[in-house]
Amino acid sequence: MPLSKIRLELARCKEYPEGAHDIGYEFAAPLKDDGRIDAEAWGKNRDHCRVRRFRPGEEDDIGHLVHKRGGSWAFHYDIHSDEEEDEAGYRFADHAFRPGEYVSVREDDELIAYKVVQVFKVA
Repeated sequence: MPLSKIRLELARCKEYPEGAHDIGYEFAAPLKDDGRIDAEAWGKNRDHCRVRRFRPGEEDDIGHLVHKRGGSWAFHYDIHSDEEEDEAGYRFADHAFRPGEYVSVREDDELIAYKVVQVFKVA
């Protein structure tokens, strides 16, 4: 199954009323026809399911999309793995990753909303 590249950008919030194009994530994942992450295909392609977290004025964090016990998904960063906790995707298994949809990521014990702005097939 081919992987899809998904770009999430910060959704509108109190601090950013228009959202922010320079705060977000890009990650690769196998998606089913309904846009949800395919856990079985992920198991066969996990090394290629990479994530990049981007923030202005910071070096990008690079890691992997990981499937946790109980079926949840998270971003695990390779460089700072001992210092940073995984960032959990809130109900990622239930969400369709399609442009215009919203998802949340738990960052430092706070749920942050992101908008899916781009999804396209890669290799």
